Amino acid sequence: MDCGGLRTQQTLERTAEVTGFGFFTGVDATVRFLPAPENHGIVFKRVDLPGQPTVAANISNVLRSERRTTIVDGAAEVQLIEHIMSAMAGLQVDNVLIEIDAAEVPGCDGSCLAFCEALLNAGICRQTAPIRALTVNRTWSNNNRAASSEVSVRPHIRRLQAITYHLDYGHRSPIVPQLFSVELTPDVFFKEIAWARTFVLESEVKYLRQAGYGQRVTEKDIIVFDDDGVIGNKLRSPDECVRHKILDCIGDFALAGCEIYGHFDAWRSGHSQNHDLIHQLSEFTSPTNSLQSAA
Repeated sequence: MDCGGLRTQQTLERTAEVTGFGFFTGVDATVRFLPAPENHGIVFKRVDLPGQPTVAANISNVLRSERRTTIVDGAAEVQLIEHIMSAMAGLQVDNVLIEIDAAEVPGCDGSCLAFCEALLNAGICRQTAPIRALTVNRTWSNNNRAASSEVSVRPHIRRLQAITYHLDYGHRSPIVPQLFSVELTPDVFFKEIAWARTFVLESEVKYLRQAGYGQRVTEKDIIVFDDDGVIGNKLRSPDECVRHKILDCIGDFALAGCEIYGHFDAWRSGHSQNHDLIHQLSEFTSPTNSLQSAA
């Protein structure tokens, strides 16, 4: 870990709140973002459960889940946290207690814009302790040859996080190949990434509903593609899909519990591969391992 010359940790000035329903469970939910002390991190509290158990947003608490990021610790389980985590990391909010009264975070419009606006309206304030950060000085990668997907991280010339995502589902997909690359700062994140919405194929919607998911979700809530393009909605930009994939990456990478300075390259990667790469980095930087190659 690297502490020299880093920015200091940040939290909120006031409490913020967002309401909605979960895309997978369909359950109404309210999340309240509360200021937290230094070194607290991002912690969820299930206020609807006996004893109000908590679960830290950390890679060690990730539970394998289809098409979303879920964390669990004992009785405390929270699903679809990637958009909140992306908002936190993108706006550089490090210490927050998140009270939630359901098992799934509100999906809102399928982006993290509602969370960003709530955090910005609450005010972001500096604390005194430096952040924890990891500077990458070698290449780490995780690939899935069967799925023709890969995610890796390599050294970057600047002391920040950069992400390049290559989205290409083949010539038969209604989603055209897209590539987007970004160096992350709070301003760039809000302007270029935060508004990008989740997307799905119409054929996948049928499968998900048969599995009991997405019963309340309509074409107005997320971007749905059929063979001819978007159904019942409009893209916010021609490359909104790849921007949303970067949004998800930011949220998943934030589960490392520290800022990662390096350049991530992703080819059709999803949550599981993102998590596996962060697991690799976290194992390497654990107290039982040397930090010489990563600091």
